[in-house]
Order: sequence, then C-alpha cells, then structure tokens
Amino acid sequence: WANRATMDAFVEYTDVVTRLFGDRVKHWITHNEPWCTAFLGHHEGTHAPGVRDFKTAMQVCHHLLVSHGLAVPVVRSNVPDANVGITLSLHPIIPASDNEADAAAAVRHDGSRNRWFLDPLYGRGYPADVTALLGRNAPEVTEGDFTAMATKTDFLGVNYYFPEVVADAPGVGPINTRVIERPNVERTAFGWEVSPEGMVTLLDRIQRDWNPPAIYITENGSTFEDVVLPDGTINDVERRRYLARHLVAARDAMHRGVALKGYFAWSLLDNFEWAEGYVRRFGLTYVDYVTQQRTLKASGHWYADFLKA
Repeated sequence: WANRATMDAFVEYTDVVTRLFGDRVKHWITHNEPWCTAFLGHHEGTHAPGVRDFKTAMQVCHHLLVSHGLAVPVVRSNVPDANVGITLSLHPIIPASDNEADAAAAVRHDGSRNRWFLDPLYGRGYPADVTALLGRNAPEVTEGDFTAMATKTDFLGVNYYFPEVVADAPGVGPINTRVIERPNVERTAFGWEVSPEGMVTLLDRIQRDWNPPAIYITENGSTFEDVVLPDGTINDVERRRYLARHLVAARDAMHRGVALKGYFAWSLLDNFEWAEGYVRRFGLTYVDYVTQQRTLKASGHWYADFLKA
C-alpha cells in the first residue's frame, strides 16, 4: 500500500469481486480499519508487513482512503442496488487530566486517530491542525485525491472497543501524545477498558459532526479467559454481560438521534486475531483448535435468544 499503483490493483479487484457476487451480495465495505493497516502495519510494525516508518504509514493511509473512493463507483456500477460504505476503528478520546496540556493533547490525538479519516471521507480534506504537525511526514496528495475520498457512501461502519485516554508527551512522535491506562476500571483479558458509555459518546459525536446517512456497529466484542468446564460448557458470564451492556448503549444512542441501523457482535467464532494469533478469544462460539470442534458459549446462547426475541 505504500505504492500508489496498489490503488489501481484494488479497483481492479473490486471490479472482479462485485461482478462475481453482486447478484447476491448487496452490502459492501471497501476497507476495514485502514488505521490498523497503515499504522500497526507500517508505523508500529506489529502487523504485516512489519514496517516501522511513520511517513510511510501516512502515505499508506492516504492510498487506502483514495482507493476507497475510487472503488465505490465501481461497486455501484456492477451492483446497482448496492449499499456501500467503509469501516473505521474509532475511539472517544479522553484527556488524562484536567490540565491544559493534556486537553490539547487529546485534541491532537483525536485529529490523528479520528478526524484524519472522517474529515476527508465527508468532504473536508485532512484536518489543518494535524497537517501542520506532520511537516515532512504529511502524505503526498495528487489532484483529485480529496474528491475521490469524499465519494458519497450509504453508511459508515464503526468498530468500537474502548476509549483512549491521552496525555501530553513531548517528543513522542509527531503528535506528542501518549495513550495511558486509567486505574481501577474494568478491563477485558486483552487489557481493553470496558466502557459502554464510550460507545454512546462516540456515536453521538459522529452523528453530530459528520452526519452519515446511516451507521453500523460493524464490530464490538471482548476477550476473556474462556474455561471449558468438565461437562463441556463455557460459562462466559463476562462476555454475556459485555454484550448486554453494549446493546443497551446502542439503544441509548438511537434514542439520542443517532442513525444506528445495525450491530454486529465480534465474533461468531474464536479466530486468528492478527498479531495475537490464537491466544485471544472473541467468539460467541468456542473453537477447539486441535479438533476443530465448535461449542456455543453461554454468551452465544444468550445472544441467540436475544435475536429471536
């Protein structure tokens, strides 16, 4: 993705896939979590391809967003009744303290984590405050790129897991911020803060500031230390509680006027989870990786009953 020609390859791929499946598949997401592809893959290097270069990450991010915009009309051309969108991993940003330095850091961090994606997708280009901070690390932009990025979509997919608490950190990267952990809060086995109210805050802000025609929670879920009991059951009460609380939060967001049209629990099955491999289990269904036997967890039984009702 550091190569601009990859955008052309992606458009060709989009054309092939939508021609093949467009008679049956009507809902399309161009990219899932471009932040992860760009920054975990090309800045932190914890995901493939394992590059550690901030400027490259910014350019990868740009190419991903432009390729999204170029792909959308291809989807519409091949699937006239398609619903098309993109999915972003987004976080409500909370200052680590009440001091002015942390408050300013939260604004900067929000600019690079949230606004850097949402602003160009909704026709505003990149946020000027972040661009000024980037200097030579800013991506190379070609004429027509911002127009492509702002191609009209039918929905915004939001992957929500936790808020990010941000402190001022001079000298830590171009943005000078650091994500810290708040003490004495509930966390999943992944170490992620459990905050259903954060989802309401995030969705309310997205609707107010960018006003997408529809929003889907395309991922929301949790990892816990699942234990297979002697009778073969998995009584994952923490995950069941997590789901219930976040579904209440989704309802609350709708009552606040958010155009939330759907919620997808992550995930149906325990799966290969990026750099974490098979250690982290998000599934509503337990997978024995040796035998491939599937067992519905207590959370899965609860969720099935919820959906039926």
